[in-house]
Amino acid sequence: MDTTGAPVEHDGPAQVVGRQAEPTAGPRGRRVLARVVVVVLVLVLLAVGWVAVRAWQAASALQDARAWLGDVELDATSVDTVTDSLPELQESTRRAAAASADPVWRAAEVLPWAGDQLEAVRVVSTSLDAVVVDSLPAVSDLRALAGGGLRLPDGRFDVAALRAVAARVETAAATVADAHADVAALDPDALVGPLADPVRQVQHALARIDAGVGPAGRVAGVLPGMLGGDGPRTYLVLALNTAELRPAGGIVGNVVAVRVDDGAVTLVDSLSTVDLPGLPDTVAPLTAEELDTWGPRLGRWIQNAVLTPDFPRTAELVAARWAHSVGGTVDGVVATDPVAVAGLVGATGSVADPDGGTLDAAGLVDALLRDSYVRHPDPAAADAYFGAVAANLVAAVGTGTGDPQALLLAARSAVDERRVRVWSAHPQEQERLAATVAGGAFTSEDLFVDQPGVFLADATQGKLGAYLSTDVTFRDARCSGPSPTVDAVLHLDFRPPDGVETWGPYVTGAPGPEVALGTLLTNVSVWSAQGAAPLVVTRDGRPATGRVTTVAGRTVQEVASRLAPGQTQELVVTVPLQDGAAQLWTTPTLTSPGAASYRCE
Repeated sequence: MDTTGAPVEHDGPAQVVGRQAEPTAGPRGRRVLARVVVVVLVLVLLAVGWVAVRAWQAASALQDARAWLGDVELDATSVDTVTDSLPELQESTRRAAAASADPVWRAAEVLPWAGDQLEAVRVVSTSLDAVVVDSLPAVSDLRALAGGGLRLPDGRFDVAALRAVAARVETAAATVADAHADVAALDPDALVGPLADPVRQVQHALARIDAGVGPAGRVAGVLPGMLGGDGPRTYLVLALNTAELRPAGGIVGNVVAVRVDDGAVTLVDSLSTVDLPGLPDTVAPLTAEELDTWGPRLGRWIQNAVLTPDFPRTAELVAARWAHSVGGTVDGVVATDPVAVAGLVGATGSVADPDGGTLDAAGLVDALLRDSYVRHPDPAAADAYFGAVAANLVAAVGTGTGDPQALLLAARSAVDERRVRVWSAHPQEQERLAATVAGGAFTSEDLFVDQPGVFLADATQGKLGAYLSTDVTFRDARCSGPSPTVDAVLHLDFRPPDGVETWGPYVTGAPGPEVALGTLLTNVSVWSAQGAAPLVVTRDGRPATGRVTTVAGRTVQEVASRLAPGQTQELVVTVPLQDGAAQLWTTPTLTSPGAASYRCE
């Protein structure tokens, strides 16, 4: 429009001033866009297909690996199986790891939901491959040692060979621990059904392998030094007498001193408790808690140094007593019981019987804990017999007698059943030992603070424990709810021979003026976890109470047990479940080991 208001006519299309017209896709533009979409779809489909193929390859390889891995243990019990099948196992895990390490696979892990499934397969694949490639070969070294390489022709332990294997075992343990942690972090409940169960199986398998190789990794590095590779060592071997129970297994019956120098083991001395009588005062200062719980007897009599379930404390008191009465440096203390000794005799072959003839594994326990007290009613003679058998066994092991692999298996079984305890006076070694069950550090190691305990101590002052059968089982688990628990059931069964009351006070003890000879009295101490509430205890279905003390942050309840010949008794302790499981420390007896465990299904 001009200034006069008349409209202005235009020959072409109307123009819009101040705004650019929006472009419109023509036929050619639409064709280009369609091609781009098609290309993207093809790439996506190819990527999905590629990942699917790789997933199938990984799954197939993992199935093979799982079949091989199902029964793998990193110890001498399965060295033949593992090493014979190692190439096939390595090939399976290598294929699975290679398939899941593909860059396209890793990129796809960012996808919602599907990425979780792919990540789980990759973590499991690479973790298993690391274990198989870096850890299982250490078993070959173990087989070589177990097959005879551990001993030199003169009977000494081959410290140099042990150093080489120890380094590999330490590396293997670290690899397994990392793999176990990575796979344990996966949540099977977030995975599809076909993947969830295999992941759970691998989690359990790696947990089992880690539990087996972890302690070996912690101990392997200290063994060369402990075997005298860095200079001579002196150790005290405590022969525990299970006929008179104490929390660690039995009273200290004899102390055998051995010298270890560059792998050579020689007997130095053997003393009975008659040679080490009670002291007028404690051999070392006791804490207020120790005095309140056990009184000065813990430090006055060497037999009672095992009243505490914490073996490092026992070892410190025994070493102090040896230094007081004998003199010299003590580099470590080892304790074992007749059941473990019988296992070692089964590996070394029969040992000399001080009364004439030989003792084999089948007859050793009866000879030590039952027959000897009939043949030797004098306590000094009985103790001397006990000590002579222990010394003969140490001498047999020191000279290299027996099958090396059988000895290794016997030692492993004894450790698993908590029948062997080891302490080192060297702090760096002790730090590693305490973190294993062989260290027996019930109250002094943080790894065990959540684990309760039920321990037995003879109160008859006799040897009637040789006829006590014990068993620990679990029932009435309450796996859900705010405070899950399970009932640990301690069953006691006392069946001595007829006429045992006539065998003299060394066997029958002194049960009290109103208690018939032949009656077995036992103090059952129930220990809570550190900082936890006292545990609920019943005896034959009725609430049981007793003296209560505190040791290292644990509540200790002492419950009395009284059994006439032929009687049984049941004590039930309600213990908390930690992540659906319970680990209970107990006293190793002639019929049951020193630990019991439960896990919710």
